[in-house]
Amino acid sequence: MPPTPVDRAAPQTPHQDLHSERGALRGEHPGRARNPVIKVADLAWLEFEKPDLDRAEVFARDFGFAIAARTERELWLRGTFAGSPCMVIRRGRTSRFIGPAFRAAERSDLDRLARATGGAVRDIDVPGGGQSVALLDPSGFPVRVAHCAEQLPALPEQQPLSLNFGTEHRRTNTTQRPPREPSRIQRLGHVVLETRVFARALDWYLDTLGMIVSDFLFLDGQRERGPTMAFIRCDQGGLAVDHHTLAMHLGPGNGYVHSAYQVTDLDAIAGGGEYLAERGYRRSWGIGRHIQGSQLFDYWRDPDRFMLEHFADGDLFSCDIEPGWASMSASGLAQWGPPVTRDFLGTNPSPAKLREVMAALRGDNELDPARLLGLMKAMSS
Repeated sequence: MPPTPVDRAAPQTPHQDLHSERGALRGEHPGRARNPVIKVADLAWLEFEKPDLDRAEVFARDFGFAIAARTERELWLRGTFAGSPCMVIRRGRTSRFIGPAFRAAERSDLDRLARATGGAVRDIDVPGGGQSVALLDPSGFPVRVAHCAEQLPALPEQQPLSLNFGTEHRRTNTTQRPPREPSRIQRLGHVVLETRVFARALDWYLDTLGMIVSDFLFLDGQRERGPTMAFIRCDQGGLAVDHHTLAMHLGPGNGYVHSAYQVTDLDAIAGGGEYLAERGYRRSWGIGRHIQGSQLFDYWRDPDRFMLEHFADGDLFSCDIEPGWASMSASGLAQWGPPVTRDFLGTNPSPAKLREVMAALRGDNELDPARLLGLMKAMSS
C-alpha cells in the first residue's frame, strides 16, 4: 500500500489523545533497535504448503484473491493493488505454514543483509522474477527478504459505496445495493505468529529487519517481566504505514495464528462474509472493530483450518509514534462486535493442545507456569 505523508506541524505528546492510554515505564523495552541491519519496507507474501491446490484455489477465489500464476506445483495469489503477490501455496504432503517474506526497500539491502547474517542472495521463482535472502528467526520460522524485479500491474477495484452522513448528502435519488460477491482483496496486511521465545524473536525482527513496535501487551500483574505480545510495523520514517505488519505473542506453540487482507470498506467485508457463509465456510469471529490497530475485521477458516481475516480502515503510524502499553485480555481485543470466540483465541481444549502445553513447560523457552496461568487468565478476561 502506498505510505501516507504525515503532517508534523502539530506537536504530539507521547500518550495523550493517541493510540494508548499508557506509554513505557523507565527501563522498559524501547520497541526499536538503535542500529538495525536493514529496514524492510513491507510484508511481501506468505508461504504455505497444501496437498490439494485445486481446493485451495476454490477457497482463494471465494475469499477474494486473484490468481497471479498457477503451475502443477505452485499457486500464486494476489490482490488488486500493484506490487508483489500476497501468497504462494506449494503442493506438499500436509497443510502447513512455511513462513513470511518481507519486501526489501532497495536491492542493495539484500547484499547488506547477506553480509551481516552469513547468507546468500539467490534468484527466486516469483511472478516477474526477483532475488532474496533466506533467514531463520529464533522461533524456527524460515523468513525470506525479497526484492522483486517487476511489479504486478493493478487490477480493477471493488469501489467503495458513497455514504450519507447527517446533513452531508453524497447520495440522492439512488439506492444502495452492494452485490453479493467475494470481498475483492487489495493487499496482504499482516501476519500473526505464536512463539515460545517471544523476547528473542521480537529483538531479532527489530535488530535484523529494522521493524518498530506500535503496541505492547503485558499480562496483568506481570508487567515487570516484560511484554507478552507486540504489534510491529515497518519503519519508513515520516511516511505512515500500517499499525502492524507483524504481530507476535507468547504461547505454548510456535506457529501461524492468522493473516489479514485489506478490502475496500465495511460493505465489502459484510457482503463478502455473506458470500462465504452461503458457500459453507466457517466464520471464526466477526464482524467488529479492533482496539490495537482499529481495523474493521472478520475472521474465517479455510478448508485446511487456517484463519484468514478481511479488514478495512486500519491505523497508519509514522516512525515518531512511540509504543503504547496495555494489559492483555480477551475483552480488550475489540471496541465493538460479538464476544470473542474460543476458536479465535485457540483455547478449545484438545489432546494436541495439552501435549503442546506440556512440551512447552519442559522446554528451553520463555513459558513457565506463572506465564501460562497469566495467559489463561488473560484469555478468559
